[in-house]
Amino acid sequence: MNKIFLAPLALAAGLMAGCGGNGDGAPAGADTAAAASKAVPASLPDVAAFNSTVDGKPTTLYVLKNTGKVSAAITNYGARVVSLLVPDKNGVLTDVALGYDSIGPYVHGPETYFGAIVGRYGNRIAKGKFKLNGKEYTLATNNGPNSLHGGKKGFGAVVWDGKQLNDSTVELTYLSKDGEEGYPGNLKVSVTYTLAGDGLRIDYSATTDKATVANLTNHTYFNLNGQGSGTINNHIIQISASRYTPVDSTLIPTGKLDSVAGTPFDFRQPTAIGSRINQDNQQLKYGKGYDHNFVLDKSATAVTISGDQSGIVMKVTTDQPGVQFYGGNFMTGANTLKGGKKDDYRGAFCLETQHYPDSPNQPSFPSTELKPGQTWHSTTVYAFGR
Repeated sequence: MNKIFLAPLALAAGLMAGCGGNGDGAPAGADTAAAASKAVPASLPDVAAFNSTVDGKPTTLYVLKNTGKVSAAITNYGARVVSLLVPDKNGVLTDVALGYDSIGPYVHGPETYFGAIVGRYGNRIAKGKFKLNGKEYTLATNNGPNSLHGGKKGFGAVVWDGKQLNDSTVELTYLSKDGEEGYPGNLKVSVTYTLAGDGLRIDYSATTDKATVANLTNHTYFNLNGQGSGTINNHIIQISASRYTPVDSTLIPTGKLDSVAGTPFDFRQPTAIGSRINQDNQQLKYGKGYDHNFVLDKSATAVTISGDQSGIVMKVTTDQPGVQFYGGNFMTGANTLKGGKKDDYRGAFCLETQHYPDSPNQPSFPSTELKPGQTWHSTTVYAFGR
């Protein structure tokens, strides 16, 4: 079997409905040893709370640990990251991934993407239509006039088959049948989560029996100060991207690759997320903040971001050509997170490594076509430090 790597880059070691309010953000809070001593370390959810049945298939929670200081919990419902425990600058375990305490809210709650693997096509496809080999395919439109994250029932809303390979690794597989959500071909998908040192590695692969499009990504909502701890506008972010894909009013790329220079999208140097979020910029107005695909430069590290209170630093490496940076602009506090916390406005960010949105309709973008006999493969690593 031949392998196709849609966009190989150097690997180091390694849109909710959209995919800051204020630049001044939330108070920094106490930052003393005395305050740190009172901090309650986060813990992983109860495994029993994820033992259920959805669509006739059993759900469960897998716990990943290794010799490092990071641990994770993954559910086979949507192949989701439920929890990611990372020590802060004082050594206090902090859950940096938004999620729920049990399986029920994932199935029935207002927010459907927390921690999920999204596909068959992550991000948007304009008007829910694309042509492949002369044939037009029609998808569900679930985001205004467009199709988002695979449609009304994408990969985040199905039960995957899971197997824990060892203490630090779980493999999840799913067969997306020909015609599911309008996509052609029987697509066999595998997603493997591995705790590697103090990082979470995600390996994706897929094969098909008919020409199709594939663009899987992970939709974890992060807050490096701890889930439910307030604004992420004071997080410091650096994105290795000299260009981005500007969008129209429905968040579909125009087809251009614009320079970030002189715009609020220039994160080539470490910058607070909220420092320019209120500028009079049409692209920020379209996304109600940041909800844009960044065209990654060929750099070992795609994104570096740090929590202003926790001191936790996350570095993202990937072999994908883009990353969707979403700043939580559509969060409303409608969801009750683990421990009773709320998902308040701009209380999390997403970094969805990906091919560009609407690539099937944009001939100038890197292709997302997958043919029989080829294997789509991708790796992304979220590594943590202080």
